[in-house]
Amino acid sequence: MMLLPVAVFAGFAALAGWALMRDDPDALPSAMVGREAPSVGETTLPDKVQLTDGMLRQPGVKLVNFWASWCPPCRAEHPTLTELSARLPVYGVDLKDPEGAALGFLSEHGDPFHALATDPRGRVAIDWGVTAPPETFIIDGSGRILYRHAGPLVREDYTNRFLPELEKALAAE
Repeated sequence: MMLLPVAVFAGFAALAGWALMRDDPDALPSAMVGREAPSVGETTLPDKVQLTDGMLRQPGVKLVNFWASWCPPCRAEHPTLTELSARLPVYGVDLKDPEGAALGFLSEHGDPFHALATDPRGRVAIDWGVTAPPETFIIDGSGRILYRHAGPLVREDYTNRFLPELEKALAAE
């Protein structure tokens, strides 16, 4: 009984040591990497192309971005998504957003999405393992998730973490 506190402390110390020794201690692991992309739902915004599960299984690398008009980091990454959409298909999933707000955001800032799905209750996000918007997934030509990026695609995070994974996916295509 006297050794219990020492054993608990040793367990916590070992866990902290393991966390510090990981390749990227800031990375949030995703159980979805390597798996087939889950369903994206069956709703979209008015006058927008409906994102379908079949689109995620078409040849070529593509991105799926979970976003919302109420999300400040989503606004920050929007120019990056616009640039990327000139290079490869970028699909969007609008998360828990009033229809008018989402349409207003896209009207004001531009629409980088080749197709859109909406997720008014957050169920699709749960299926994908999304913790909070923005999150971007790199998907291969068979619909398999290659990489998950949590957070906005800006600055060093974009150039040092996301872009190398995207380049690797494109090279393997």
